[in-house]
Amino acid sequence: MAKKTIRLVSWNVNGLRAVVKKDFIQSIRRLDGDIVALQETKLQEHQRTNEMIDLNGYQSYWSYASTKKGYSGVAAYSRMEPEQVQTGIGIEKYDNEGRILEMDFKDFIFFNIYFPNGQMSEERLQYKLDFYKDFFEYTDRLKKKGRSLIITGDFNIAHNAIDLKHPRANKDRSGFLRIERDWLDHIVKNGYVDTFRYLYPETVKYSWWSYRFNARKNNAGWRIDYFFVTRDIIEKGWIKDAFIDNDVFGSDHCPVGLVLEF
Repeated sequence: MAKKTIRLVSWNVNGLRAVVKKDFIQSIRRLDGDIVALQETKLQEHQRTNEMIDLNGYQSYWSYASTKKGYSGVAAYSRMEPEQVQTGIGIEKYDNEGRILEMDFKDFIFFNIYFPNGQMSEERLQYKLDFYKDFFEYTDRLKKKGRSLIITGDFNIAHNAIDLKHPRANKDRSGFLRIERDWLDHIVKNGYVDTFRYLYPETVKYSWWSYRFNARKNNAGWRIDYFFVTRDIIEKGWIKDAFIDNDVFGSDHCPVGLVLEF
């Protein structure tokens, strides 16, 4: 029986309206994902153009921030039709910010998540930590039911020193705080696998660069965009490859990806 290959892509576009004016459509064609997850779309439903909605060969699915315009937001383009789609985990303070898109494809549940940034204030840092706690309690319940999970997006945390250019200088900055990194340690211990690091344990590659100080030109970046999967997906041998595509521009993030074969 022939194996099925599925190519998954995730990209924080930092404003979909802005990136569409660049080479977005060509980049999506080049990335050739069967599912393409976008974070930080920064738009409301009425602001979508036909070009955004009807990308050739894809159905599109959206979650918007209901409390702030021009903020947060996630979307996904899929060549495969999900059995079910939902845009939250039933907790209003998270669901209102348009950070969650859950798509059930029967073989696996695909989560596209824009995890909060904790740099603005102590209050937002606590919101970020609470989001991690409540979101992974939600996915743990699905995992216990035997569901295979793929969780992708901008996690807004560099896990270890290998995952950012200047770890020592950033140890007191949100995104590399010990209290944040402990959460990634926790989910790894709890049966979630960072697919890129699983396949490439010593590869230094980044997915986000500050717009300041020529950071991208100097490759002074952070790896904060991930594909995590439940361990059963590893055990089934579905993981064929993982990638970070530094050659795609248009945002301060670049796309990351995962290739499944089953």
